[in-house]
Amino acid sequence: MPAAAARERHRQPITLVILLASNRAVTICDKVGGGMSKSITAAVCCLLLSAVVNKAAAQADYHVITVTNGGSITGTVKWSGPEPHLVRFAITKDPQICDPESQKTRDLERLVIGPQGGVANTVVFLRDISQGKAFDLPQERRSLDQKHCRYEPHILLVPQSSGLQMKSSDATLHTIHMDGAATYNLPFPFPNQVITRDMPSAGLVNLRCNGGHVWMNAEMFVAPHPYYAVTDESGRFQLTNVPPGQYQIVAWHEGWDVLRRETAFDVLTEKPVQRPVFSPPRTWEKTITVREQDNTTVDFVLSAK
Repeated sequence: MPAAAARERHRQPITLVILLASNRAVTICDKVGGGMSKSITAAVCCLLLSAVVNKAAAQADYHVITVTNGGSITGTVKWSGPEPHLVRFAITKDPQICDPESQKTRDLERLVIGPQGGVANTVVFLRDISQGKAFDLPQERRSLDQKHCRYEPHILLVPQSSGLQMKSSDATLHTIHMDGAATYNLPFPFPNQVITRDMPSAGLVNLRCNGGHVWMNAEMFVAPHPYYAVTDESGRFQLTNVPPGQYQIVAWHEGWDVLRRETAFDVLTEKPVQRPVFSPPRTWEKTITVREQDNTTVDFVLSAK
């Protein structure tokens, strides 16, 4: 084959098609080539194809169906025993913004116990459920605000493969640092600037501020299915429209003890600051049976032990 003809053959369009669960053909690499060699073109297409396959596989783990005879799960999370002494952190930066009431210190919000012993901010979810209702996680837990140098809400629930909207209401520099199932480092130099980032991987994400506001912390679950709930101030939760069957139900709570302090750096001043390191999260599990159009009651008891 003449060299010119061979080069022209390498420039022929390459089209890779993957058939997703929706039975819709999606073109991954259409007319890729141009002046690239065949090996480079194939490598680029393989990378694109791998990304789409991985995303499709993650979404295929949970299937949305019509739940016509679902039951519900309700219950409480209560505290038992003496309440632990919780460390407060001094407000050492931007007090006019972070501390308008001049309290001088800030509760880290890691353990909130109500007057009747209910524990707020506990995440309750079903483990390994493969099909059920469409996502209906509370809208107020799917976006984040930074207000008076606090994360609101303290616990976030974001559907897998969707976006988290974030903004800062504060006229100071905040930088959200995420690690875990998502890794981002996002500066917010201007108030009310909305930034959105995708959350493609299910799991737990830790949020901290790299702007020197060391007391700021929050936790986010990127949820692979909609059967997640966060307890309210009385410790109550509810899961609705659950397909009948047997499940493992989990109560998860972030660690509340400050084990030590670690050195971090304020991205604005470049000075070292001391940030809290928390104890690991804790979980409690039970096996339950959900019956058709019936309510199942599940109560959890947390303690320092």
